[in-house]
Amino acid sequence: MRRLLWLLLAILTAVMFALALETDDGTIAGLSRVDLSSFLVKAVILIFIGALALAFFRERFSQALEAAAVWVVIAILLAVGYTYRFELRAVADRVMAELVPGRAATRGRIVEFARGSGGNFSVVAQINGARVPFVLDTGASSVVLTQEAAKAAGLPLEVLSYSVTIDTANGRARAAPVTLDRLSVGGIEERAVPALIAQPGQLRTNLLGMSFLNRLESWEVRGERLMLRGQP
Repeated sequence: MRRLLWLLLAILTAVMFALALETDDGTIAGLSRVDLSSFLVKAVILIFIGALALAFFRERFSQALEAAAVWVVIAILLAVGYTYRFELRAVADRVMAELVPGRAATRGRIVEFARGSGGNFSVVAQINGARVPFVLDTGASSVVLTQEAAKAAGLPLEVLSYSVTIDTANGRARAAPVTLDRLSVGGIEERAVPALIAQPGQLRTNLLGMSFLNRLESWEVRGERLMLRGQP
């Protein structure tokens, strides 16, 4: 307790010295009186709690130090995690993009995808809020959907007119032109995107073609990664 009294006396002396350094704008060492008061109150409370803990654990001082060290480490980790939460989220997105085919890693206006084991880029997008898997196809002039994907997106299949001829892996097929209200890939969203819906049984995979890619500011394949940059 004698040490605690000396410590409190030292703090009061420091306060008096700080008051003597008060500048013309009312700040003390760069702090306003309110900020300084708040700091002093917290410091006194911490010293008081520390003194009580020291008195309580005076016979088990090493155990008290170990427990305090553990909580200090936990507090530091939490503080660092909160401070760098956005950077950590970006790292987690990139890791998940490597592990989950079609998963997007978003950094601002840039969306990245990792190349799949088959050599293609799988892209999970949303059409009118419905989750739809795609394969990137730069040879396709348009976004092309299967009947199943079109149904999931709520498109009017009963009024379609299959008036467009397309080339697929199974040969030539007929497709119906439509306009997608909303097509989102990661953090990139485009509206009124022209697309085609293939006839039933003519297409196995949805194709992310040029009618979407041409809307972007840029896109490129860099090594094993597909990078899409949305418009500002």
